Amino acid sequence: MRNAARHGAARLRDDRSGGVALIAALALPVVIGATGLAFDLNQGLQQRVANQRAADVAALGAAMAFQDSSNASVLQPTAADIVTANGITGATVNAVIVNDFPESGDQAVRVTVTTEVPYSLARVLGFTGTYDVGVQSTASLTSEGSAFAAPCFLALSDASDALKTTGGATIDAPTCAIAAFGKVANLGTRINGHDIISGGSDVENNYGTLNAESVRYAGDFINPFWNSNVPSEDKWVNQATVLLDPWAENEEMLDAMDEIGDSSNIPPISNPTTPSGSNWTFDWSHAGPVAAFWQGDGKYVVPAGNYTIGRLSVGGGINVTFQSESNITIKNGLQNGGGSNLLFGDVNLYVNGGFDTAYNNVTIGKGALWIGSGTNRFAGTTRKGDGTVIINSILSVEGGSKVYLGEGDHFFGGFNLGGGGNFTMGDGDFVAANGVTISGDTELSMGDGNVIIGPSSSNYAINLGGGARFFMGDGTFSAKGNINTVGGSRLVFGKTANHYIDGNLVVAGSVIFGRGRYTIDGNFVNGTGGTQWPYTSWMNGVTYGNTLEGVNVAGYDQAGVGVTFVLDGTVNLAGGAKSKLIAPTTSTSGAEISDLLIASLTSADTNWAAGSGNNFAGSVYLPNSKVTMSGGNTTLSAGQCFTLVASKIWATGGAAAGTACPTVEGVYAGGESTSIRLVL
Repeated sequence: MRNAARHGAARLRDDRSGGVALIAALALPVVIGATGLAFDLNQGLQQRVANQRAADVAALGAAMAFQDSSNASVLQPTAADIVTANGITGATVNAVIVNDFPESGDQAVRVTVTTEVPYSLARVLGFTGTYDVGVQSTASLTSEGSAFAAPCFLALSDASDALKTTGGATIDAPTCAIAAFGKVANLGTRINGHDIISGGSDVENNYGTLNAESVRYAGDFINPFWNSNVPSEDKWVNQATVLLDPWAENEEMLDAMDEIGDSSNIPPISNPTTPSGSNWTFDWSHAGPVAAFWQGDGKYVVPAGNYTIGRLSVGGGINVTFQSESNITIKNGLQNGGGSNLLFGDVNLYVNGGFDTAYNNVTIGKGALWIGSGTNRFAGTTRKGDGTVIINSILSVEGGSKVYLGEGDHFFGGFNLGGGGNFTMGDGDFVAANGVTISGDTELSMGDGNVIIGPSSSNYAINLGGGARFFMGDGTFSAKGNINTVGGSRLVFGKTANHYIDGNLVVAGSVIFGRGRYTIDGNFVNGTGGTQWPYTSWMNGVTYGNTLEGVNVAGYDQAGVGVTFVLDGTVNLAGGAKSKLIAPTTSTSGAEISDLLIASLTSADTNWAAGSGNNFAGSVYLPNSKVTMSGGNTTLSAGQCFTLVASKIWATGGAAAGTACPTVEGVYAGGESTSIRLVL
């Protein structure tokens, strides 16, 4: 009995399986709690990394906003917005100015970001609620006397492809900066600038060459280890750079944008008053109302007087003269005959029912010529002296015909000039209510005067075929409709404060732009090539396109000096176009804008392509457009200032060169800047 009890006690003493299970059960909450605490701490570390990233960006952004406005009230909302944009929600954000940091006399912007992280598995150990994860970041504002040169190529986008070259493209601007808010990538042959700047991102070089006094970048400088064609490391500046849009607040440009779409009203053109009268027939029978004017040998002479005629007809081989100081109305049309000559002295002539010169000579002296309804055809040679001319229909001039008008205002329902026909007129206002269409080897030239052109049925204000020529003198200009020219044509705009084009300007022939502003409610497309200036008109003897404003423009397809283009659309250049466009050096109220060559707020892409060669002087401002220079395109400044400001700038072929213009230099204060960078 006693031995059995001892044996049972020994077995109980040696059996430990129940104790292990008990200890494991008691330890399990501790193990789970420790694992949960580690998990929650890891969550906190991940949140800290995210907070720090957001705080760094917020500090830089708030510092830039403060630098722009010098107003501390912008700090808090700017920092909070940036933190939220970086995916941190529900955070407590504070942004303040810190004086005398990092050095005495300096200023800095300090941003703190605090978020609450809830406990999860650590609740097993009794942790409840949330814990704070706080970080701070400080961006210094350090004045630098001349940190970098003013930019002449500036991409406003903060994207990873803001400014880049590819292929054989080069950008050369040794006296100014080549800069972008976002990334600058030389994936092409060369970028050569006084400074190469990425305001808030990286600078990258591949196999090509970077030449600069400084390379500035907020992120990284990326360059293959084997490529030594970059500035030495002492010229690398790893800090954010404040870049400014030099035209964003320019009042002259903004006011000019408000005028896009403006154009002059087309003045109404009506028929003259022509009472009923007898028909006059000048022929070999010399009968009826004209019998008294018969001079023999096929000649009629009508003395000075007031005449009311039903229809006027001239037979073949007849010569008719109306003497000066007459007033003549014709109700049912004028018809000239074959082989005849019709001469009006200094008279006032009013015609309804059609006007047909046939292929013969018609001469009209000084005085008013008013032609109303009906078919109006000019063939042969027609001459008209000084005086107002009104033709209330689309004027048709046959091939090989010539029309000469003297000085005076000229109003037409429209123009349709055929191949080989030519039309010239002296000084005076010009109106073509339904457009100007010129085809073939045909010329329309005029002296100085105000020009108003309305749209054709196809919405063309001006439509020039191959070999067509349209030369305008100086005076106001308004076109309500598209302007279109094809290869081999020539178009000359005169000088005026503002040329209003309510439509697209598409030029494939050569064009001269007289001094002034061009306000275009559409695109400006140039695909010229081969038809270069100068050219001398055989109709009026004027040579166009040798010089403009004292500047030689010979050898170019497209030329303008002292011009500013303000558009609603894009500026696309293609073909073999050779362009020489020079911006004004001074501003004139309501007209040209100093330094501004081209400005458009369009978001459509802009392409300068193929073999186009551009000699641009001035600023091209396309803040919302991607500009691509491709193929054999060259855009140079020929020693004058040229600045391109666009959303993105891509050079995929060819060459581009520039220098900063005075307006840009003024905004950048000759390169003086405040450096913004993160500090510990």
